[in-house]
Amino acid sequence: MSSPPAVSSSSAKVVVIGAGLAGLASAATLIQAGFEHVQVLEATSRPGGRISTTRPFGPDVIELGANWIHGQEGNPVFSLAERHGLLSQDSTTRGMCHPDSFTPRDYFFREDGTLLSHAGVERVCGLFSKITSRAFDNKLEERFRSKSFGQYLDEAFADSSLASSFEDAAKVFEWCKRSECTDVACSSLYEASALEQKEYTCLEGNFYNCLGPGGYRAVLDVLLKTLPPGALLCDRPVTCIRWGLETQSKGAGPFCPVKVLCEDGEEFEADHVVVTSSLGFLKERASALFEPTLPEDKMRAIESLGFGTVDKIFLRFDERFWPEDCAGIQLIWEEGPEDKTIYCKQSEGGAWRESWYKKICGFDVVARHPTVLCGWISGREAQHMETLQEQEVGQVCVRLLRSFTGWPVPEPTQVLFSTWWSSPYVKGSYTFIPCGVKGVREHQALAAPLPNSTVCTGKKPLQVLFAGEATHVNFYTTTHGAFVSGTREAQRIIDLYTKQN
Repeated sequence: MSSPPAVSSSSAKVVVIGAGLAGLASAATLIQAGFEHVQVLEATSRPGGRISTTRPFGPDVIELGANWIHGQEGNPVFSLAERHGLLSQDSTTRGMCHPDSFTPRDYFFREDGTLLSHAGVERVCGLFSKITSRAFDNKLEERFRSKSFGQYLDEAFADSSLASSFEDAAKVFEWCKRSECTDVACSSLYEASALEQKEYTCLEGNFYNCLGPGGYRAVLDVLLKTLPPGALLCDRPVTCIRWGLETQSKGAGPFCPVKVLCEDGEEFEADHVVVTSSLGFLKERASALFEPTLPEDKMRAIESLGFGTVDKIFLRFDERFWPEDCAGIQLIWEEGPEDKTIYCKQSEGGAWRESWYKKICGFDVVARHPTVLCGWISGREAQHMETLQEQEVGQVCVRLLRSFTGWPVPEPTQVLFSTWWSSPYVKGSYTFIPCGVKGVREHQALAAPLPNSTVCTGKKPLQVLFAGEATHVNFYTTTHGAFVSGTREAQRIIDLYTKQN
């Protein structure tokens, strides 16, 4: 173990960049360990990062970002929420319709307005879950291990008897792939690695455990309450992180090896900096953000890891027009965008922009909002949707609902959609592993502290540390990964001041 720094933990200065779940978890852990000089710099006007709890339709929450706690056993986010009484007690709350969470209350409509049989849809969704489980459980046959996730799914489906025994099986299977894109956060499963799905660790317990009436903001509030006054500064975009500093002006105070510069000219000196910026932000800014520039392996990780977009579209109506037993309206296209032939046709050029709405999986009911539906869209189509006006998006969604269901769908009174790609300090939603990329290696390279050495000496050990969901090898468990990585980096700093040679 390296020698502890020449300062005590009570005088050590730590700057945390980003007030998302990773940043707040890191800051709270340090403060609870006795660190007295912890400063959190948030670029936007609010804490939370990709957690965005709003109330646009009344007193009940709408989550524009993170929505659920993914699993319970071994999940510190679940433990925190449970300990503080933040979990939902409403058995009717549910998540988006996904092949693994398909229920008889989900209505599947073909493009011609035909309502598909529950039995047929259930068979296809069951097969899809079985096939994906082989990838998640690292049981892929050798012939699939170098292929894209989409290629693997297509070939495994073609090998099944179901592919030819159910007339609409291929179309429902395309819906399953389209829905899976919202989990993987890629433009298409044909861009994601089949082999790397094995790195996803599904924590035991309810995958779609909805939070209580306070939403995810209530979890943030627990962490925010641990911060002393002035510890969190919003509207502080960071423009430069100078690390590895070795000299300072004569007569200055205690030496700090890192200096953080903000857009407004404000400067912060630090012994340690924890960077929790999103991978999307790092892809755009990392080359200019750090002085000296980041090591080659870290830049390679930033460039090679994928960072996709998943957006939600909320439609509020004056009254409910769908049946009481309907929990979701799912859209089955004749030629959906996750059909391999269609994907290949649209790989080049901009024709996909004209049919961006085909990437919408469907419209699900929203907990505590009896007249609100939520549509899901991912990838480049989601990014394009963000460039449109709310009125246009609402009109397109209503047209889809009318044409698929044949129901008398009224005009929505409010339309709201998330804009994670457009957010300059996020630039997407979460991480995925493209074909040919070694996920664990790149996640670990991104998480490695600077200076990147297992033995740090002198006055500059662990100057810059990195946290966030992109630094966690179990890349799907977004909130869990963010929380764990934030506390992990805080513990690295704590260890420097508590462990001896």
